[in-house]
Amino acid sequence: MAFRFQRRIRLAPGVRLNLSKRGLGLSVGPRGASLSMGPGGAHGHAGLPGTGLAFRRKLSGAGGRGGTPGTAATPGGAAALEGLLAEGGSLSVQLEVESQSGQVSYFHADGTPMSDVEARVLRRYAEGSLREQLQAHCERLNADLDRLGRLHEETPAPSSIGYVMRDFPEPPPAPFQPLPPVWWHPLWPPAGRRQEEENARLRSEFDERYRAWEWRKAEHDAEEFARYQREGERVWHDPDAMEETLRERLEEIDWPRETQIDFDLGSDLHAIAVDIDLPGEGEMPDRYWGTPPKQLRLSPRRLSTTRQRELYRDHVHGIAFRVLGAVFARLPAVQEARISGYRQVTDPATGGERDQYLYSVKVTREQWGRIHFDRLDQVDPVAAMEVFSLRRDMTKTGIFRDIEPFKLV
Repeated sequence: MAFRFQRRIRLAPGVRLNLSKRGLGLSVGPRGASLSMGPGGAHGHAGLPGTGLAFRRKLSGAGGRGGTPGTAATPGGAAALEGLLAEGGSLSVQLEVESQSGQVSYFHADGTPMSDVEARVLRRYAEGSLREQLQAHCERLNADLDRLGRLHEETPAPSSIGYVMRDFPEPPPAPFQPLPPVWWHPLWPPAGRRQEEENARLRSEFDERYRAWEWRKAEHDAEEFARYQREGERVWHDPDAMEETLRERLEEIDWPRETQIDFDLGSDLHAIAVDIDLPGEGEMPDRYWGTPPKQLRLSPRRLSTTRQRELYRDHVHGIAFRVLGAVFARLPAVQEARISGYRQVTDPATGGERDQYLYSVKVTREQWGRIHFDRLDQVDPVAAMEVFSLRRDMTKTGIFRDIEPFKLV
């Protein structure tokens, strides 16, 4: 059923819904004080913000009261931790949330797991900060899930052809400031010479940093100008420029998983056929998350089967919508696009995997221009595909049957 393509784009995932990522970090206590734990024991840190002045004090040693590295309990470390938090100190920690149960594990900033005793101390003194971080993480996860069904809302209008060059984001090094002369240097010439040598060294280091910055800026500006020329001129007639432009634009989209897109340009470059490797229903998230009022954890709430199918239906159609948007906004020579989406399913006759095409749509640039891109929040991607020439066999509940895709003649 699949047909041959000349080019393939492999897109890395953008939206990440894996709860097991250790990505929650927070600091408890006033700015300027902290505590770190590791194989070397516990150390307290304090400083004056903005001054660069700080001190570090060892609170417990490895093998002593702080416990041996790798043991399950560190009473000395827990006591030091409690003492610091009780006095209003701060603590940097990392949280890991289990992807199925929502249970939270606690780690020190250096990745060392906290003992149960330390975790209890942390929860007692920092419940508010922990709950705030977990609630924010929960909201991000739910927003990512909801976004799967609204992927089409970020589609560019077909009139947004061309490329706007971006400024180099890195500021230049701060201007060189020589060390000021000291009044007594004329009385002691060797000291004056040492300062002149130090100023010469600092000037040389500044010049080197500035030259390196200029090289990075020149490379950035050259790349931006090349992209500007490619998307403004070459993209009208050069297949390689069209491929690179389409790849870059598709890579800027947040995809929920690694996605493969195969495409073939017509001989006159006025038509394009695209095959999209869609996720399977089992790859979609199946739960929302909440934070129980009396527990420091995330609580899963499973989506109904109907809601899961609706989310999947909206998502796979939204992918087609986004790809169509990239094609018509970035490839001005293309006047017709044929987008087909397939997924891998188990063949009951053989037990092996096969491609099942869910939809295939044929859209002209003139038809695509009728969409109100300033009101995409009111557009249903499923209904939008039905306005065009569409091959799809889908029930009202979102169950798909095999179809034969359009081919590029």
